[in-house]
Amino acid sequence: MELFETMIQHTSVRSFTDQKLSAALQEQLVLAAQSASSSNFLQACSLIQVTDNAKRKAIETIAKFPVDNGTNGQFYIFVADLNKHAQVLQQQNLSTEHLSTMESLVVAIVDTALAAQSMAVYAESVELGICYVGGIRNDLFKMKDLLDLPKFTYPVFGLFVGYPAEKNEVKPRLPKTAILNTNTYQPFTPAMLADYDEVTTTYYLERSTNMQATSWSEKVRRHFAQARRSNTIDFLKKQGFVF
Repeated sequence: MELFETMIQHTSVRSFTDQKLSAALQEQLVLAAQSASSSNFLQACSLIQVTDNAKRKAIETIAKFPVDNGTNGQFYIFVADLNKHAQVLQQQNLSTEHLSTMESLVVAIVDTALAAQSMAVYAESVELGICYVGGIRNDLFKMKDLLDLPKFTYPVFGLFVGYPAEKNEVKPRLPKTAILNTNTYQPFTPAMLADYDEVTTTYYLERSTNMQATSWSEKVRRHFAQARRSNTIDFLKKQGFVF
């Protein structure tokens, strides 16, 4: 399948076969992640490959997501990492003050997201399946202890990679007119929203698994009906970031 077709056929995979990823393929996945663009070439990202069954089970509990597929698939935690840079500065007896800013954290998170997506695109191009696991942030302090995360690090999400046992249908994305603006930001009109809700309602009712009577607007409403992960700011402050 051509790369463009692979990209637009993306869907999250939550069930993997027991087929092993070869050592060579795992190496390529990491190299693909490393090859992503990086702000000022800071490379402010680290990966933790979790193979220990007990740790995978603990992460499943934290994420409320079945990441513990036994030996199926590989599981990576993508960490926004400025600790490496702190080490560089400390070795030269320089201040780490400017590592703790919001901008530095944003740079590290962007680097991490780009690295993960590079891995994801490569994985799907060789017919693997992927699933992001943002639920690891449900308890950042437990994740810190579980993975021995040092100061100036932040676990952004997990990424499962493996051979798909099954795939869901592709979710219908927002229309191009809703996301592509020219020169200035353009509002999302009620007509666009109504049309898209009709499309997504049909999708959720007719997909082959986890059918629901809902729409995109309803999903948005439910998501923002309450504050989520309110301890994130406390965790980041403990990790050395200042806001």
